[in-house]
Amino acid sequence: MPAAPTAADTAAQQPVAQGRFRQATVQVGEIIEFELTSRHAPALEIIFPDSAASFAPFEYVSRRYRPTRTRQGRSLDQAVYRLRTFSLDSVLTLSVPVTVLRGRDTLLLPTPPVQVRLRRTAPATVQSGEVPALRQNLQLQPVAARFNYPYWLAGLAGVLLLAGGLVLGFRQRLRLRYRRYRLRKNHAYFLAQYARHVERFTLSRSLTNMERAITLWKNYLSTLTGFNITSLTTREIVARYNHDPAVRQALALADRVIYGNQFFEEDTETDVIFDLLRQFAERQYAQVTLEGE
Repeated sequence: MPAAPTAADTAAQQPVAQGRFRQATVQVGEIIEFELTSRHAPALEIIFPDSAASFAPFEYVSRRYRPTRTRQGRSLDQAVYRLRTFSLDSVLTLSVPVTVLRGRDTLLLPTPPVQVRLRRTAPATVQSGEVPALRQNLQLQPVAARFNYPYWLAGLAGVLLLAGGLVLGFRQRLRLRYRRYRLRKNHAYFLAQYARHVERFTLSRSLTNMERAITLWKNYLSTLTGFNITSLTTREIVARYNHDPAVRQALALADRVIYGNQFFEEDTETDVIFDLLRQFAERQYAQVTLEGE
């Protein structure tokens, strides 16, 4: 007595999927849609082909599919493949493999072949051996502009090399110009702050404002010459600047006013202190600027 057919045998006898082209003819290189449909039992697992499968004589372009839908005990799988061909056969035949999974069994079943006719665009030859007339199309077609990365990268590299060469060639000059700019900016700031302290002293006649002005002067000279004089005594500062008469006279008057309590509001010698210190700072600024050249 013969054995009863298994589910795998039944699936092998009946196609599990049907395919069809959505149009009757196709041109060379034209996109054509191929619809693959499978109606099967819900327990049967069907796997449609992907981009790695063979679609000869067509080439795979893309696909879209719908999720499996089950109604009244039947499941429906459907996918639409976008294909194209460059074959010159008059009739093109397509059959794709469909995978069936059931337990440990795996079956690869081809779909029934379907055909589509090739639509030719070249005129038929009237007589044997006659060369057909070629159709010319000289109309210009728009081409999208593309960014030329190699040329832009080469240009950018050239600009960077040029900038690097300029920096290396004029590094000393640029450094000197920047140093002059910083000296000029710091000197202008010092003169403005110094004048403000002097004005406050003139209005208030407060020794605190005089001390602040002298401290500002010491800090500026320390920054200007690169030698800290803020912690030096008056004698050491005078010696540092080679016993400059302006520095010696101004600091001596300042010590007598601040530490000797010899200050009178109508005393005009305090104005001399500020003038001498400011003039010395300006001479030092001019000297440092010339030395930088």
